Amino acid sequence: QGVGRPSVYHAVVVIFLEFFAWGLLTTPMLTVLHETFSHHTFLMNGLIQGVKGFLSFFSAPLIGALSDAWGRKYFLLLTVFFTCAPIPLMRISPWWYFALISISGIFSVTFSVIFAYVADVTQEHERISAYGLVSATFAASLVTSPAIGAYLSDSYGDKLVILIATLVAVVDICFILLAVPESLPEKMRPASWAALVSWEQADPFASLKKVRKDSTVLPICITVFLSYLPEAGQYSSFFLYLRQIIGFGSASIAAFIAVVGILSIVAQVSFILFSVLLHSTNSLLLSL
Repeated sequence: QGVGRPSVYHAVVVIFLEFFAWGLLTTPMLTVLHETFSHHTFLMNGLIQGVKGFLSFFSAPLIGALSDAWGRKYFLLLTVFFTCAPIPLMRISPWWYFALISISGIFSVTFSVIFAYVADVTQEHERISAYGLVSATFAASLVTSPAIGAYLSDSYGDKLVILIATLVAVVDICFILLAVPESLPEKMRPASWAALVSWEQADPFASLKKVRKDSTVLPICITVFLSYLPEAGQYSSFFLYLRQIIGFGSASIAAFIAVVGILSIVAQVSFILFSVLLHSTNSLLLSL
């Protein structure tokens, strides 16, 4: 099933459509968040994102283990569906919208499944450039979508933006269902769907114990953790800060995101080239 052989380009389309849909909602989401929690906007934003991240931490090893056993396509479908499920509820019922965003953290691990998909379809020497392409595509989806969403919101209202974002999410789900071929080789899949996944594979703390014992992986994990720790907090609240504290309008926020997205694309492409010319450790130090 699917169109053609599994490739990095299938993964790129999935990532682009998912984050393009959410990028369209940048302006409406900030508005709904402030209207729903007018006195505790930053606190509730932090709680919603925190619960989502907490649930993702516990579910990611299980979904990864299941995708190793049953294939990537099913779990791409699952993660994209549940990640985008809250979108139609943004204006229908904001409380349910924010509740579903929090709960969707159980399945909001699309990047993990995408990177596994890319690893299946590439050779080891190709993976740096493939992962860079996926990351650059994520940034590219944010270059135009917030600006488009802000323009449509100002001109036609939030309901049209939410409708378009919902349709983009539906297109993404249909693309996975109809066009994305399974990347996990047949010989690596179990004989039946009843194949069990051990608790050790699903336990996030067991994974941390394994990492602690690996002298190669441990420094990498610590580096990634310390790198993403401030970045995650900034990403979850910065656009709200621009709107509520600094007073940026929708167009200014969209322009800011576009500039950051363009710089991110340039950085991803540049470091792909640097990784070829320089040692991987030097590339990592330069990127940090």
